[in-house]
Amino acid sequence: KTPSLTTDTLRAYPTKTMAKSFTSALVAAAFTAGLVFYLAHSRHPSLENAGAPMRSMARTSRLVSMARLPQRITVTRAVAQPDITSQYTEPNQKLRHSTHISEGNQRALDIDSVYSGKSFEGKNIVVTGANRGLGLQLATELVSKGANVIGTTRKGGIDLDGINQVIDGIDVADDAAMGKLVKDLNGKKIDILINNAGYFLKDPETIDNLNFPEEMKMIDICAVGPLRVTSALFNGKKLSKGAKIAMITSQGGSITWRAVQNCGGPYDYGHHMSKAAANMMGRLVAMEMKSHGIIVQILHPGFNRTDMTSKYKHIWDIEGAVDSSVGAKRVCHEINLMTLERAGMFINCEDGLQIPW
Repeated sequence: KTPSLTTDTLRAYPTKTMAKSFTSALVAAAFTAGLVFYLAHSRHPSLENAGAPMRSMARTSRLVSMARLPQRITVTRAVAQPDITSQYTEPNQKLRHSTHISEGNQRALDIDSVYSGKSFEGKNIVVTGANRGLGLQLATELVSKGANVIGTTRKGGIDLDGINQVIDGIDVADDAAMGKLVKDLNGKKIDILINNAGYFLKDPETIDNLNFPEEMKMIDICAVGPLRVTSALFNGKKLSKGAKIAMITSQGGSITWRAVQNCGGPYDYGHHMSKAAANMMGRLVAMEMKSHGIIVQILHPGFNRTDMTSKYKHIWDIEGAVDSSVGAKRVCHEINLMTLERAGMFINCEDGLQIPW
């Protein structure tokens, strides 16, 4: 059974696998039909001894089997998105990047070859933490596509022409700020919410160098923060019918991948714990919101060259870190692909494949 085909590119699904499966099905059908035909018409002693009941059963089987065979088979070339229900992205960032290059993966290497932002035109979109880094680039990209962008900041404005509204004083770790957010939206219904605001301690953490207050701060901002915002907008009846919610987290929240990505340290306890908690939060929200027709997905934006990742700048090149403007387009492309059927999945925006929990 092949995956459902939609509007991405066929290169994302292994065509050789599809061809092999199709060929195997034809061979099996032909073999079954031939065997039944032989049994129904043969005068082999074993069949003769079996008597009329066996021949009758063989003829009946022939009719049933032949009825199940397609009368005509039409092969149509279609475009498809990855079968992300069964495919996982490569955990080794360096190997993943080099593989994308060797395979000529245009989705990963040239997002403009697959991405279109036309669907964002006229949509009301909230981006938290929109004053710098990936948040600013998301706001910039969406404004360029004609969206009505509402950017939130903890303090200060947003240096971006064309932004629809800036709501400052929105600390996602502050319960009281959520009431201000709902009030300042002035009756707007939100089509897309991008929970982007985050916090990352730059100092490395190991067992002999832990910062417990900072760890709690990261968990509060990165995991509880998006839940505060989502809850405020949902309960304040600010989300439109069929709204989409993108939870920007990180592959750093994958417990399975710690043995690959952090096997030699530093272990950055607070960062990874906060992202794992954020992923669990996103998964639970996706399950609850699905009954309301609201689509939630957990997105790793890819490795982006931002102030937050500057501690890793020595590996930016070999591991394929991209400018945050590219990272923003990758995120927007995944938001385009969000459906209720894909709700709650943990997706790597670099290649559109799943990341294990």
